[in-house]
This record gives sequence, structure tokens and C-alpha cells, in this order.
Amino acid sequence: MSGQFKKQLSLMDLTFIGLGAIFGSGWLFSASHVAAQAGPAGIISWLIGGFAVLILGIIYCELGAALPRAGGIIRYPVFSHGPLQGYLLGSITVIAFSSLIAIEVVAAREYAAAWFPSLTVIHDGIRSPSVIGWLFQFALLCLFFALNYFSIKTFAVANNIISILKFAVPVLVIVALLYHFKPANFSMTEFAPMGAQGVQGAVSAGGIIFAYLGLTPIISVASEVKRPQFTIPFALILSVVLATVIYVVLQVAFLGAVPTDMLNHGWQGLSNQFPLPYRDIAMLLGLGWLAMLVVSDAIISPSGCGNIYMAATPRVIYAWSNSNTFFRIFTRVDPKSGIPRYALWLTFALSLFWTMPFPSWEKLISVVSAALVLSYALAPITVGALRRNAPDLPRPFFVKGFTFLGPVSFIIASFIVYWSGWNVISWLLGSQIVLFVLYVLFKRYVPTHEVSLAQQLKSSGWLISYYILMIVASYLGSFGEGASHVLVAPMDTLLVMVIAIACYYWGINSGLPKAMIKDDNEA
Repeated sequence: MSGQFKKQLSLMDLTFIGLGAIFGSGWLFSASHVAAQAGPAGIISWLIGGFAVLILGIIYCELGAALPRAGGIIRYPVFSHGPLQGYLLGSITVIAFSSLIAIEVVAAREYAAAWFPSLTVIHDGIRSPSVIGWLFQFALLCLFFALNYFSIKTFAVANNIISILKFAVPVLVIVALLYHFKPANFSMTEFAPMGAQGVQGAVSAGGIIFAYLGLTPIISVASEVKRPQFTIPFALILSVVLATVIYVVLQVAFLGAVPTDMLNHGWQGLSNQFPLPYRDIAMLLGLGWLAMLVVSDAIISPSGCGNIYMAATPRVIYAWSNSNTFFRIFTRVDPKSGIPRYALWLTFALSLFWTMPFPSWEKLISVVSAALVLSYALAPITVGALRRNAPDLPRPFFVKGFTFLGPVSFIIASFIVYWSGWNVISWLLGSQIVLFVLYVLFKRYVPTHEVSLAQQLKSSGWLISYYILMIVASYLGSFGEGASHVLVAPMDTLLVMVIAIACYYWGINSGLPKAMIKDDNEA
């Protein structure tokens, strides 16, 4: 391995990375989907999502401050439970991160099509990129690649400029829509027309949790942060709190601005009437200037988010490779720039691949949300295990009340995964089980001599059991097509809670006898 990461990121840089990753395409598409599923109760859905991510973010603060490592989201489970757990998490995180880049360029293209219709073709109601549209997406990917190729500071400066520009538009949207606010919209129909299931489903399928998931890029660039023990926790918490406030007010403004006569038959179907929510409602209210700004920001916001994940994904690939469960070539860091360029090239290739047979934005968010939540969900178990097998590790940020917050955060994360539905869970967790079987079959080709296969199986048995039990719960439960609906609320919720609690305590008690903590430049 050659070269080392360079500490160049300030608190402002890191906070803008967090906010920039959060404010991608989520806020531009979610409002009408949330309203269609949950009605005015969608406000509660946003609060649930913000609370869940805030708890997970606080727990990540302990890891990020104690162990500022490149691709930390992958490295931490390796430290606490061994290479097998890092291998499973690495595969699911790289897929989620690289596909997120593609999602954001698709979102930018879909909004840009409001000005340039030739970018999109519609066949049987499905919006797909034309040849010109795909070339537009390719050009954006090339731009992200170039911004990340030379140095992390080049990326950070570009991201700070983009972030300042793109946050001005949501503020203008809030002010303009609140001017057209109609209180009657909140009382003329049921507050929660689809009940608790609608509120819960909006968190996953409505795009809420997708809109919030921007914390992992902060952890992924931890090795390049100045004063990481202070900067990482502050940036994590600040990003989530600010995002929650903005998202809740945006949803309230959208709900109140919808023309009341459009709600005679309730909130269902609103996502079809407002496929590009804020642009469409601005046009309906005669605010052409606002619609123009929204479309402009709709190209900038997803692009900024895609650029952030183009920076974060190579660090995740680096960490996956550094655990000796992926090709070692990706641990190479360019000595001059401090960039893992081989990993950056792989990121570019993967993100380009995801733009090929790409389905709609709506179809992918549940899959990516579930994948990212799974990678977040391991944080409390990793913290609990490291407190047992690395008790002397300096912890500049020590999470108080972890005895309560740890299991609660894992339960909430499990709920969000469950709410994604059977179609998502069956193949996402099923593919993880297949990867586990392949790892065991081909273990002799994986040069991880520090931990025996028997110990890895012992330390990761809880995770495989969790996957299997969640697949069973999803099939028996009431979320998603293909589920048997044998268990309905609240029995399905209680089952998921029991699975989460059992696997949580199993997980924190099955870590390695002694944590295998390494520096970035250690194999």
C-alpha cells in the first residue's frame, strides 16, 4: 500500500458533507409520496425518521470519535466481530452507496426533463432516459469523478459551494407555500387515512428514511478530518437536527398548499398528481419563478449528493479491501493526492452500471433505504461489543444511557427494514445469506489469518440468524406484496421487536474475545 490519507476537512466541510448527503433527491420527491400514504400524519413519519437516524448518529459518534478510520462503517464491525461481518456489511454497503450515486443522477435528469423533455421517454407510464438523457447522466458521473480525483479538499470546496446554493431553494419553497397555506386541508379528511400502517410505510416506501440517510459519508472520510474527536460528533448531530427541522416544515408547507378541492377523495393518488411535488404545486399556484428555481435546485441537490457518495464509496471499498475480504489492490492510496484512486475507478464503473437497466426513483428507494439502514443498524451492536472486548479504548465521545439507547436504536432500525416490505427484504437479506455461504465455501482463498473461521462463525452467527428471522417475519407480516399477512398489527410489530432484542444482546455478547483494531495503513 502506498500513501496515506491527509487531514484536510474542517467542521464546516464535514457538516456540509452530512447535510449535502442528506439533501439529495429525497426532499424533491418524497412530499407527495408521504402525503399519499400517510396524509397529514406524514409529519409524524418525518419525526420518526429523524428520531431514528439521530439515535443511530449519536451512537456512531462514539465510534467515529474513538476510531477515525477511512470507510469506518465497514472497519468497525471487523474490529469487533471479525472479517466475516465486515465482508457481509461491505458487500451491502458498496452496492447501496454506488447505486445511490446513480439514483441521484437519475433524479437530476428527471427534473431536468421539465425543461428538456427529450431527456426522458415515457412508455407504459414508466419514465426512462432517452439516449440524450443517459448521456446527460454519464456527463454528471464524469464530473463527480473529476472533482474527487485530485484531492479531498477539491471535493470539499466544490461541495460547500453547492450546499450553500441548494439550501436557499428549500427555504424559498417553505416561505412561498406557507403564504398559500390552507388550514382546512388538515381537517377535511382523516389525519391518518391509512392508520398506523400508512405512517410506518411512509418512513420506508415513502422515501423518508432515504431522505435522511446521509451520515455514513461523514464516517467514511473520518481519516481526513481535523480534530476528529470533536468534529465528527458535532457534525453528525447538527446535520440530523437541521435536516429534521427543514423536512418537517417542508412537509407541512406542502400539505397546506395543496388546493383543497383536490382532496375531495382523500390524499390517495396525490403522488400521481404531483410526480415532481414542489415544481408541480408551484406551477399549479401560478408561481412560475418558484418552479424554475425548484428545477434548478433539483439538478444541483441530487448532483451534490451524488458527488458526496462518489467521495464516500471509494473509502468504503478501501475499508472492505483492507479487511482482506476483497481485492487488495483497492487498499492503494495515491501518495500525492491521498485519494484511493483504484477504488474511485471501481466506484465510477459501478455507478455507471446502475444507470443501465435503471428502474424509476420510486422503485429503488425502498431497496437502498433498507440496505443503508442495515449498515447503520450494526453500529449499536459494534459499540456494545467494543465496550466488552476493547474496554481500554480511549472514547472522547462516550454515549451515556447506551444501555437504553443501544437496544432501542436497533429495534427502530429493524422496524424500518421490516416496513420496506417482503419484496425488498426477501432478496436483499436472501442475497446476504448466499454471500455468507460463498464465504464459508471459499474461505481458504481469503487471507484472514488473525481470526479462525470457527471464531468468525461464532461471532457472526447472530447476524445470519437475524437475516433469516427477519425474512420469516416479513413473509408472515402485513407489509408488501407477496407477504402472507398471517400476522397483522400489532402482532407483527411485537414479533420484529422480539427478534431485534434477542439478536441485539446475542450480537453484543458474541464479539471477538479481543478487538482487532488497526490503523488505516495496517493490512
